[in-house]
Amino acid sequence: MKLKKTFALLLTLVMVAAVAVGCGSKDAQSDGGKKIGVLIYKFDDTYISSVRQALQALDTSDAEVELVMQDGQNNQGTQNDQLDNLISQGVSALLVNIVDIGAAQNVIDKAKAADIPVVFFNREPDANVLKQYDKARFVGTQPEEAGIIQGEMMAELFADAKYDRNGDGKINYVLLHGGTDNPEAIARSEYSVKTMNEKGIETEELAMQIAEWDNEKAKSAMDGWLQRDQNNIDLVIANNDGMASGAISSLKAIGFNSGDDSKYIPVFGVDATEEAKVLISEGSMAGTVMQDAQGMAKALMELGKNAAMGKDFIEGTSYSYDASEISVRIPYQPYSGK
Repeated sequence: MKLKKTFALLLTLVMVAAVAVGCGSKDAQSDGGKKIGVLIYKFDDTYISSVRQALQALDTSDAEVELVMQDGQNNQGTQNDQLDNLISQGVSALLVNIVDIGAAQNVIDKAKAADIPVVFFNREPDANVLKQYDKARFVGTQPEEAGIIQGEMMAELFADAKYDRNGDGKINYVLLHGGTDNPEAIARSEYSVKTMNEKGIETEELAMQIAEWDNEKAKSAMDGWLQRDQNNIDLVIANNDGMASGAISSLKAIGFNSGDDSKYIPVFGVDATEEAKVLISEGSMAGTVMQDAQGMAKALMELGKNAAMGKDFIEGTSYSYDASEISVRIPYQPYSGK
């Protein structure tokens, strides 16, 4: 009799435990939802952080999938280990914001070997690499579009001769570059200046620094430029708002861009981060180009979910591919706070 009671008690405890597991959080439970691995190059990048948070919000409201996010900490070796781990977990799809674009071949090879669909985003690998695997896609912007819009905004501002600080008839600029191996950074840098020139604005590059999208590296570069050439700098062009913010911190430290029109150097960025919007509203920053974090996250979630479910990436969505037939483009918009 005592044995029967003990058995009954154990059975009850097992059932209670099972119910408790079933009522657990989405991250802990196994409810049949498809797991999608998300590799982020680094969590604290301002724009990518906005995309990540938007993805998390979409994940919370979707019981059919579970996003497993990993912070690559801007280290390709770390991200490679995370990729191996996600594949070993048996994820149904991968969303990859790669640290080093040159490592895309490795991702493709491993995803293909495991027959896992992969969507790269934000940092665009070479199309020839992507096309080696029929279950590989890219979601991102048209690289030159941000540069063109940035150039148009700058040309409009510099149509007013007062911004030519030394009156030499040309706009002397310094450039904060994201990275010479990054197609977005290369195109933004080239087309921003090219567009100004096409609009009739003569320019001269005083200096360029590879600041790797980083606020502190941009500030350090700007500190040096201001010490050497403060009176000749008419414009700061930054490939993203994080670097633009770093440049503005440097300018403010010497009393510039703080409300005195005689001490103002226009700074332009890309992303329209919340910080940049505040800087624009207070008059410290001239403008930025809006990269839609919410739109990026929505596209990633829809393509990733379709892939995880064994469907075509864009089936039942409002998205279409560009001429490459493998890339979905998210449009940019100018932002000047007006």
